[in-house]
Parts: sequence; C-alpha cells; structure tokens
Amino acid sequence: MAQNKEHIVLFPFMAQGHIIPFLALAQLLEQKKGCTITLINTPLNIKKLSSSLSPSSSIRLLEIPFKSSDHGLPPDAENTHALTHRLIFKLFQASLSLKPSFKHLMHNLVHERKGHGRPACIISDIFFAWTTEIAHELGMRHAVFSTVGGFGMACYYSLCLHLPHLKAKSDEIEFTLPDFPEANKFHSSQLSENLRASNGTDPFALYLKKVFTEVMKTNALIINTVEELDRIGTMYLRKTFNMPVWAVGPLLLSSENGTNRAGKEAKLTPKACKNWLDAKTPNSVLYISFGSQNTISKSQMMQLAMALEASSKNFIWVVRPPLEYDIDAEFKEDEWLPEGFVQRIKTQNKGLIVEKWAPQVEILSHKATSAFLSHCGWNSVVESLIHGVPLIGWPMASEQFFNAKYLVEQVGVCVEVARGKSCEVRHEDIVAKMELVMNETEKGNQLRRKACEVKEIIKDAMKDEDGHKGSSIKALEDFLTA
Repeated sequence: MAQNKEHIVLFPFMAQGHIIPFLALAQLLEQKKGCTITLINTPLNIKKLSSSLSPSSSIRLLEIPFKSSDHGLPPDAENTHALTHRLIFKLFQASLSLKPSFKHLMHNLVHERKGHGRPACIISDIFFAWTTEIAHELGMRHAVFSTVGGFGMACYYSLCLHLPHLKAKSDEIEFTLPDFPEANKFHSSQLSENLRASNGTDPFALYLKKVFTEVMKTNALIINTVEELDRIGTMYLRKTFNMPVWAVGPLLLSSENGTNRAGKEAKLTPKACKNWLDAKTPNSVLYISFGSQNTISKSQMMQLAMALEASSKNFIWVVRPPLEYDIDAEFKEDEWLPEGFVQRIKTQNKGLIVEKWAPQVEILSHKATSAFLSHCGWNSVVESLIHGVPLIGWPMASEQFFNAKYLVEQVGVCVEVARGKSCEVRHEDIVAKMELVMNETEKGNQLRRKACEVKEIIKDAMKDEDGHKGSSIKALEDFLTA
C-alpha cells in the first residue's frame, strides 16, 4: 500500500480505547518499519500524547482545532473518558465537524516544502472513515484501522445491518445472524442498550449506517487481532467488505510509552503495585477493572464487594463512581461499599481498592495474578491474553458482549458472570465463578491451559527474528507493500 520509509498519517477517534492502539500502531510502523508518522488529534489529546512519547520518538503530533462547547458539550470535553454515556454520542456527532479542518491539514502536509515529505497513506479510525474521500482526492491510499477484534466488528456490523432481534417473535430471546451463521446463536441479553433500543431509523442507527457506508470505500481494513485466533471474524469481513483485511495485532504500547488511561493522577504506582503483588503467592490474585469508560450500579458494586469479602481470594479492584453518581465524583466508600469494608480489607491485607486507574499491564504480567474480571473491552482482552491470564467476563456496552461470546465459545479462555449495567447479580454467584476459575477445578485448569496456549500463539504472531516472521508481522509488511 505505502512503501517503507514513506509518510503515513494516523487519525484516531477521541477515546483512550482508540488512541492507545493507534499510538501502538504508530510505534510499530516507526520503529520496526522505518515509516514517517504524523498522528492527528484534538489539542488536549495531543497535549497528553506528547507527554507520553519517549524523547527518542520521531512521531509527529499535529493538532486539529476542536471546541467542544460549540457542540453542546462541556468545555474541554475532547475525550470520551470525560463524558457520560448520554454525551458520548454527542461527541461522535460533533466529530463530523472536523472534516473541513482535516482537509485543510492534509493539504498543508501535501504542500509543505520541508519536513516529513508528502503523505502516501491515511490510516483512520472507523469513525473517521469519511477521510477516505479526502485521501483519494489527494491521490493517497486509505485504510481503516479497527481497534476492536474481527469477531466483535463482524457481529456488530451484521446486527446493525439486519437487526434480527426485531424480527424474532416476542417470546423468542435467541436469534442468529442471517449472513454470519458461524457466530452461532445470540441471546437478547448480549445486545448493548443502544442496539436493543434501535429500530433502524433512530439517530444512533443512522449514524452507524453512514459510518459503515464510508468504510466500504476504503482500500483496506487493518484489525488489532491475531489471524490464527480470529479467523471466523476476519473471513466474514473479507467476504462482506470485499477488500483486504490485515490482522496485525496485538498492538500494545512499549513500556516507555505507557499512558494513564483514565487521564488522572495515578493512585497506585507501578512500583507500589509490584511490591504488593510480590508478597502474594503465584496465581492467587483476582484483578477487577471495567475499563476507563464503564462502571456498574451501586447495588452491583455492593454485591461484588460482598463476594470479594466472602471469598478467600486476594484482589486488586479498580473502582469508578457507580452509575448513579457523577463520573468525576469523589470516592465515597460509606455509600458505595458495605460499611467497614475498606478497613477490613486493609487490615487483612487481602486486597487493594484503587480509584479509577491502575497499572494494568504490570498487574496482568505478574505471576501472582490468576484471573481478570473484566468488561471485555478489546484492549483489556488483548492485554490479558498476551500474558496468559483467563477472564471472568462482565460485558457492559458496545461490542464487549461479542468479545465475551468469542472468548467463551471460540477461544475457551473465559466464563461469564454477568451481562450489562442493569442486570441483577448475587454475590454468591460471583464467588462461585471466582472459585471455578481460580481454584484447581477441572474448568479452572482447562481455562489456564488454554490461556497459556493462546499466549504462545500471540507471541508467535508477533515474532520477527532469525528469518521467522509471525502472521501479524507478515500482514503488516504485506499491507505496506500492497
């Protein structure tokens, strides 16, 4: 597509779950393939990115003007982590206003006399697929980079296109996808609130239809996944989108370019975290995090806390304000958790309760970590699998339900404990799933064995040594030379 050493422009959507894999892709293209990289984003995101790049990096960061208050958003709201779910869709809609500025920036890049040379290719976020038209006008190639896995993207596209749950009889709670039978049956509880409420003509559905229409015009899809683990999804995308699909994952940031996903001051440093984990026996700690964008209800939080106390397991729990509270609310242990819970856990040295953000990679890579209770966001899934850690799934939004389904049915490294932010959970059920996965049960041993196999498959996909190129490295090279 673009020859090595040539200039590639990257344009992620304004969300940490998108910016992080884009930055990892930029690193890989720069360091391993010698490409010149320009990464474009809004001013506050660029400011944060510039502080996380290593001094030796040649990645050029370019600001695109954006004023959130012009679009009915709070001032300085340039990233989804600063917004409630109600306002996130407004940010999606507001992002369409970036088109004239992006076009202007690209014209400047094409005509600048000094610096990085004329760009040969634009790699945009799926939500910025409208950049295809600009790329082609300027005589460049274009690719869409999907920051979710192949299976998740395939399911989401098929559901948006066909809305099969609307055609099911009122007493039916299971359905299949007409163009994707390989995905097997779906349950109505595996739909996000947006999809469940959609009738195909609502603003959310119309926005997604427009997005997918633009995606169809690109030259290639790049997916943050591993071909050997995600073949059902990538095959569907190749057939449906009728274009090359390159599985180049997993894309993870190198340690010197780690970024605090919550965008806040870290309450638990990697060193303090390591010290605490070092004192625990191998495979004895449950890590719990629902990502930088999700949280659970107050009643769910109470039940989870009761489960952690009733269980004998050690844990690290990243707590964000419950759904009923403001996204930036101060930690209120007496309101959100059982009375005296935090103090009892501290006294027993059984767990760490961390506000909003924890050093996830350091936790998942530690030998003391046994399992990950996760929302099954794709970046978290990838980080868990690359370290051979099985998951306990609690999907909450977007394609997370399909990621969990894929991990349970296709990969065999996960069990589900709950679905969604409004489901009723009982602490006894959470304890049972924790013990099933973490104890020496037949299922627990099977999950750990499979997670270790997956870890080796992933490592092999990213290998680039002694003449051996893994499938993801080869896919990236084929993309660059296509």
